[in-house]
Amino acid sequence: MEEQVLIPSKKDKKTALLKHMRKACKKIAPVWPLESFVTVNPYLGLTDRHFDSVAEQLATVGGIQMTLPVSFYLKKIHEGKITHKDLRAAIDKKSFFKVDVATFISQLEKGADVKPGGPAIATLTDVATRFSNQDWNRFFTARISTWAASYFDNGQALWKTANQQSGVFEAWKAEAAVDLTFGITGLKNFRKHVSSFPEEPLQAAAQAMDILALSEEDLPNYLHRLLLRVGGWSAYAARLDWDNELYGKKGGALTAFLAVLICAEASLYQCLNCPELDLMWLNAKKRLSESSENTEINKDLSEKLVLQEAFEISVQRELIAKFQVAKTSQARKPVRPLAQAIFCIDVRSEVFRRNLEQVNPNIETLGFAGFFAFPIRFIPLAHEKGEAQCPVLIPTGPTILEEIADKGRQQRAYKNRIFHHQVSQVWKSFKSGAVSCFSFVSPVGLSYLPKLFTDSFGLTRPVPHPDQIGLKGKMLTQKGISLGENTHQGETVGIPLEEQVKMAKNALNAMSITENFARFVLIVGHGATTVNNPHATGLDCGACGGRSGEPNAKVAAAVLNNMAVRKYLKEEHIFIPEDTVFLACLHDTTTDEISLFNGQDVALAYAEEFKELKSSLAKAGNAARAERALRMAIGANQDKEIIARSKDWSQVRPEWGLAGCNTFVVAPRERTKNLNFGGQSFLHSYDWRKDQEFSILELIMTAPMVVTSWINLQYYGSTVDNKNFGSGNKTLHNVTSGLGVLEGYSGDLRVGLPMQSLHDGEKYQHEPVRLNVIIEAPIDAMNAILEKHPSVKDLCDNGWIHLFALNENGKVSYRYGGGLNWDLV
Repeated sequence: MEEQVLIPSKKDKKTALLKHMRKACKKIAPVWPLESFVTVNPYLGLTDRHFDSVAEQLATVGGIQMTLPVSFYLKKIHEGKITHKDLRAAIDKKSFFKVDVATFISQLEKGADVKPGGPAIATLTDVATRFSNQDWNRFFTARISTWAASYFDNGQALWKTANQQSGVFEAWKAEAAVDLTFGITGLKNFRKHVSSFPEEPLQAAAQAMDILALSEEDLPNYLHRLLLRVGGWSAYAARLDWDNELYGKKGGALTAFLAVLICAEASLYQCLNCPELDLMWLNAKKRLSESSENTEINKDLSEKLVLQEAFEISVQRELIAKFQVAKTSQARKPVRPLAQAIFCIDVRSEVFRRNLEQVNPNIETLGFAGFFAFPIRFIPLAHEKGEAQCPVLIPTGPTILEEIADKGRQQRAYKNRIFHHQVSQVWKSFKSGAVSCFSFVSPVGLSYLPKLFTDSFGLTRPVPHPDQIGLKGKMLTQKGISLGENTHQGETVGIPLEEQVKMAKNALNAMSITENFARFVLIVGHGATTVNNPHATGLDCGACGGRSGEPNAKVAAAVLNNMAVRKYLKEEHIFIPEDTVFLACLHDTTTDEISLFNGQDVALAYAEEFKELKSSLAKAGNAARAERALRMAIGANQDKEIIARSKDWSQVRPEWGLAGCNTFVVAPRERTKNLNFGGQSFLHSYDWRKDQEFSILELIMTAPMVVTSWINLQYYGSTVDNKNFGSGNKTLHNVTSGLGVLEGYSGDLRVGLPMQSLHDGEKYQHEPVRLNVIIEAPIDAMNAILEKHPSVKDLCDNGWIHLFALNENGKVSYRYGGGLNWDLV
């Protein structure tokens, strides 16, 4: 009897295609716009697989590197940073590599440092480029980027060429069908072929797949390769889906964008169709099929993965040694401290905290995510819409309006902001107008010369100082909700009292500060002051969605100063003394200056103590600047030079940001107080003995630990492969669409960090090391949380995070080995 061959129906093929498209889209990490530049793990959709496996996949599909060249590691070996013992341990961990250490080093020194190659698989556009000797890849990237910049524009462009009201695919199809550039370049029937596709993205993609004759087995790698080829705009579309799904809405922007890429490929194939191209495309599809079946890691990559592992083991060895030699921790003394300063866990806070404790031992510091458990949406004065002041992993809470207590001042400030905005818009329209722009330079341009001169010599700032345009008032009311109770000095916060109490209780418990309150409790948000810096928000608070933590600090202080809130907190066994004042502060990480916003709340009786506090903050700032000056190679007058960097329009490195971050410690401050992490460690205060149900530990491991991993891996990816996961040369950046930057005048949207944020011209200021997380908590409790949250367990099991445990003596005692198993250190 003859065997029947079942041919899939069109419906089945479309269903399978949609499944593969969605799966490919999940492999693309989102990227946030410049106005809220959020550091994100570029490997986000791949962490369910082991680090080594992903390194092989990305090298095959996108030509993407996940290590530095061999020469970097050889230098570390010759310097003694990586020891033979480190190499032996790394080799033993890799099942794909067995050799003795001496032979391994000898082979590395004899061999040439292999330059990264391109992807092992090809799309139709890659094949067409080789076939015609015309760079169709570059051409299509430029055309799609030009359309995407217009379609996704966030208010930068005055003239828009795409219909933003249409869906992604429909808008591209309408634009491409009238774009004469394709015909001029030689693709005479391209517009005709584009017009022949259905309006519905999935139907169009299915029709394109029939033209390209790709099998279902080829789809995973092929679709992933397409998205990586225009990785920047793919990442932005992924961000739109992320935001929609976070708030329970339907996504689909990235799958529609993928349909654009598929149809562009099919249209190019139809334009160039000939027997020679058919043969080359057939061979490419064969290699595509072979790559889907091949899971072996090639020799060059396996050597570099061993070296990367050895380098990280060397960092861990030094880190563990710091804890081993640290003084035995002492229980906190019951004597009331002068102040408790709660900083963000940001690595830059580690430098300031350490110096503050040294200049005044009577000041305690704590670390907590910089939104301080107040996930608000803040609307500045004279603005209609606000932005989320919380990590992108969680939805926002109350909406807070900026107001000024003096109603007369508020009205004047409101009118001034509106007037300045209107003048700015008119001036922008004049400079960019179709006619006026041509006559702008000659008569008006000369008037800019004095300002250019004073800006260039640091006498003035190219833009107003944030203090002059920022959050000058008190956040008092909430849109649509009645005012709350009066606070410490008669101010109000627009959050219902019941919610204020809940937020205050959660914040204090999470910060492990529920007793022995100091006279002053500083809630220190942080931000950065720079000019002419598209990635400026990347220097602000990651926990506040890439914004300054000032609004969160002000709202938190107002709530915790509210006597009605304190009254209800007593019922929760949290007793805040009447003379305790919560002070809202801002740490400028570029200048290491601390601003205090509600010092008027301090009673005259405590004026001398307040004076001592301000003096200590100033001394700590001086010490922190002196420490950072060494890393910046600044001369003797570091105060003047560091502050000058904050207003220098030509400065490509106003500060180093989070470069160097490699550790996250979750423990009481007593465990780390005598340790110098050199601004490379996130520090989160946590006492597991006060966390009976380990709910706070669960929150830390599922939110701050994940966010710090995102930050660490973005710096990692930007360092090891800046071409694909970074943003190239900062001096060539052009802001596009108000969303991101192009490197030069064209090309894909760039993601990640510029090289100037990672390298000082001679050496890396950020060396790639996956995050080392050190937690003081029972292992059973940590295992229970890992088991409950598979995505977090994947990070630890698959080598994206190195997890360690501190024992009761403050020593690193166990290393997580995967599968809920732990090994003695």
